[in-house]
Amino acid sequence: MRILFAFATVLLFSACINQRVDLIVHHAQIYTVNNDFTVAEAMAIQDGKIVAVGSNDDILKEYQSDSVVNAHDAIIYPGFIDAHAHFLGYGQSLYAVDLMFVPSWQEALERVKAFAVKHPGKGWIKGRGWDQNRFPGKQFPTNAELNLLFPDRPVILERVDGHASIANDVALQLAGVKAGQTIEGGQFTMQGGQLTGLLIDNAVGVVEKQVPAATQEDYKDWLTAAQQNCFATGLTTITDCGLSPEDVDRVDALQKSNDLKMRLYVMLSDKPSTYTSKYFTEGGYVTDKLMVKGIKVYGDGALGSRGACLLQPYADKAGWPGFLLSSPAHFDSIAAKLINTDFQMCTHAIGDSANRTILNVYAKYLKGKNDKRWRIEHAQIMNPSDFHLFGDNSIVPSVQPTHATSDMYWAAERLGAERLKGGYAFKQLLEQNNWLPLGTDFPVEEINPFKTFLAAVARQDAKGFPAGGFQMENALTREQTIRGMTIWAAKANRMEKQVGSIEVGKKADFILLDKDLMKVPSDSILQVKVLKTYLNGERVY
Repeated sequence: MRILFAFATVLLFSACINQRVDLIVHHAQIYTVNNDFTVAEAMAIQDGKIVAVGSNDDILKEYQSDSVVNAHDAIIYPGFIDAHAHFLGYGQSLYAVDLMFVPSWQEALERVKAFAVKHPGKGWIKGRGWDQNRFPGKQFPTNAELNLLFPDRPVILERVDGHASIANDVALQLAGVKAGQTIEGGQFTMQGGQLTGLLIDNAVGVVEKQVPAATQEDYKDWLTAAQQNCFATGLTTITDCGLSPEDVDRVDALQKSNDLKMRLYVMLSDKPSTYTSKYFTEGGYVTDKLMVKGIKVYGDGALGSRGACLLQPYADKAGWPGFLLSSPAHFDSIAAKLINTDFQMCTHAIGDSANRTILNVYAKYLKGKNDKRWRIEHAQIMNPSDFHLFGDNSIVPSVQPTHATSDMYWAAERLGAERLKGGYAFKQLLEQNNWLPLGTDFPVEEINPFKTFLAAVARQDAKGFPAGGFQMENALTREQTIRGMTIWAAKANRMEKQVGSIEVGKKADFILLDKDLMKVPSDSILQVKVLKTYLNGERVY
């Protein structure tokens, strides 16, 4: 890193003495996150874009504004970009039963009961966030107690990873689910010849289809609440993975009415309606704050629910290797459909078998180095012999550091010590293309980017565990992590010319922090505060 006192770009504007602009920010430590990772002191902004970056003296001499911010040496970074999240899903979760971090199924039931009291009636109760790995005995629950508590009201409670749910009998009956029913890429779990209410992967959708359609007002409530929380954490661009065309219609309308300001990159779900929608048939959709250029494909399930597809059986479930959510032929057909388009193929793959399957499908069509930026979302468990397929074919691994620190308590039970060595291997994945986008997968994890930073750099969770870090051989440097949360996340979305760094011509998305992430001790990372968040030069937090 080198300190920058005067950018050459400032000189381009030197002829415009006292040029008027919309905003000047000065006396800051501005991490530009440009190619050289230079640090500046001030910048000028006009029409939502950065027009100059340099020293305090140069910017204050060359520019004037009615809006001048003295940052008083605050730290400025480009606005954080979450490379893999579920923004709409997070907003919906804010209006459902919050089951995050419940320590037992009984506590989960108590929260559902409390929610029902506040929201009486016969309508559906939805919740999200339970994780049986936090429960005593780590056993999946059944719907027996839900049936007693809610004999007449449908309830569906989603697991933290979104790959399993518990539904009560009323919900199952409304969906027409029968004992012994089967579905490709999913399970209606049985016990003693009876449905337990536990739904795995594709089985979840069968029941969720019965939930009444949301209104535009619902979308406004969900997304504006989500936006407020995200701006407060320094997020200015979010990759929303897996929306329907109808969801995008709602998002676009809210952005056009200026109710929704968050910048979004959207992946459309791999569903039949996607390929007949205008968003696909017209080659994508791009506005100032919305880009629809990806297709979210679903390779397998999650490790926590044993739905991830492994090359060998789970260490804690003999004979069970998990499963793919679709056939390899289906993945091949999508690749064939997308290879001659401008769309990115972005496939969820957790297990080493799923990753190998998808990597080989990609390789078949990409045929070596390219700039298609097809992505594998999570790339969580890799067989060592498969890492090279990323670099050989310019495939982008999109990872979520907090998955490592959430899963580390039980991942070895699922995988065994030897196979775990190929898990959460961020450094090895980074070395394939020399860049790596980082995200959270919220609401599977919390939206907090500082937890991402801590998990990537120190390989620790919020409790500071483990003291020496989890698999520190795969830790990232601080600079790599900042790049992964800004410019590399933008690059994964093909938005690096618009956002991701503080450079002339880019959108003025930036944040002010009270402490420097490049210097703060690891045990103080989670105490760093966002002071202000700007989007297009407008203060939004």
